[in-house]
Amino acid sequence: MSKITAAITAIGGYVPEYVLTNQILETLVDTNDEWITSRTGIKERRILKEDGKGTSYLAIKAAQDLIDKKGLDPKEIELVIVATATPDMKAAATAAYTATQIGAVNAFSFDLEAACSSFLYGMSVAARYIESGKYKKVLLIGADKNSSMINYEDRATCIIFGDGAGAVLFEPNTEGYGLQDELLRSDGSGREFLQATYGGSSYPSTPEAVAEGKHYIFQEGKMVFKNAVFNMADVTEKILDRNNLQKDDVSWLVPHQANKRIIDATASRIDLEDSKVMMNIHKYGNTTSATLPLLLFDYEKQLKKGDKLIFVAFGGGFTWGSVYLTWAYNA
Repeated sequence: MSKITAAITAIGGYVPEYVLTNQILETLVDTNDEWITSRTGIKERRILKEDGKGTSYLAIKAAQDLIDKKGLDPKEIELVIVATATPDMKAAATAAYTATQIGAVNAFSFDLEAACSSFLYGMSVAARYIESGKYKKVLLIGADKNSSMINYEDRATCIIFGDGAGAVLFEPNTEGYGLQDELLRSDGSGREFLQATYGGSSYPSTPEAVAEGKHYIFQEGKMVFKNAVFNMADVTEKILDRNNLQKDDVSWLVPHQANKRIIDATASRIDLEDSKVMMNIHKYGNTTSATLPLLLFDYEKQLKKGDKLIFVAFGGGFTWGSVYLTWAYNA
């Protein structure tokens, strides 16, 4: 029997209509377009403005886009994973609601949270279910409504984050395409530098905490930047070495879209030309769990069967890692 690998066979995506430009941010905080662009590479980001609509709305839209493009019967989906740092609510899984709303009535479902590394970790989890031979169709969605935890008076965070979602379908492959290798890491000592403290079990929300804005996301930019630059570059280099890949073997680097300077440093570490680096941070900002699938969504038509893709991400926790995957179809 041929070895089963987990291949991506379809992609969907969704970003909200409202565009928050750098020029609009200039009216909210002490900043300007040149400052934001030079430090982050971001020009605009999408924001979900409608009341009562959360991460599940984004996830459902991305999943439905994939289902429609693929011509997929949602009843065939066996597992739905929603990778997110901003679930709709506590206790009730966003994935369960998402699965029901898209008609995946035969699937079990769960959320996966590892900050900006959530989708990357989700790729590993989805692949294991496929490789087991028991499951044939696993839907992995990366979705975040980051605007729900952003203080738009905090220049350190409001310029960075946006809302969006992307979805991929994993199916078995016996031709050798799909997920080849992974290198995943975490270091809990870094959580003090990037977090939304209040609202969790250690620090439940109180009227006083909310009044002081302690439920919003906080980051110590210099420390996060330093760790992201080193660790994203490090795991990228290591996964190439482990698989005897040279820079000319790499078709695409698929990096988490947190900061253009971090992306550039990662590509420079392996001496990869800009034309092989997927980039859309200028359009969406950091959509956390959605950055990797939204890159695939935007670049799908350029992908060719057999392309070697290197995914890499870094997020709060700290969490980070790299995945090596070969592309399974021509768009």
